[in-house]
Amino acid sequence: MHPTLPTPPNHAAAARVVDFFETLSPASLARLDAFYTPDAYFKDPFNEVRGLAAVRGIFSHMYDALEQPRFVVTGRIVDGDQCFLTWNFEFRFKRFDTARLQTVRGGSHLKFTADGLIDFHRDYWDAAEELYEKLPVVGGLMRWLKKRANQ
Repeated sequence: MHPTLPTPPNHAAAARVVDFFETLSPASLARLDAFYTPDAYFKDPFNEVRGLAAVRGIFSHMYDALEQPRFVVTGRIVDGDQCFLTWNFEFRFKRFDTARLQTVRGGSHLKFTADGLIDFHRDYWDAAEELYEKLPVVGGLMRWLKKRANQ
């Protein structure tokens, strides 16, 4: 029989964060302070903010702009006080074809404080390929530009 090793604190923090993101809802945004520090830094291809209220605003806007957005975490690496998550972000556009499910594939680099809260969150994903190419008018132009660049 092998002894059970305790789960390192940041592995437990990463597991809590994965569960939170995979069950994220407009109502759960009120509990964001259980996962982020008050002065947390957040950056993605469209935003760069500091502070819990600003981070909450980004997630709130996501629910205003999209139908049924949800994250599916597909991978996790924890190393010391850092974590990298790979994920699929699934949603439908509110203003366009709402019947078609869209998927953006990306990753998040997270840094935890000693008490397991996120104080740094940087999302990486290709806005051109994963978002712009899926928009009705802009998408055609983006696909044409990509084709021309590859010739």
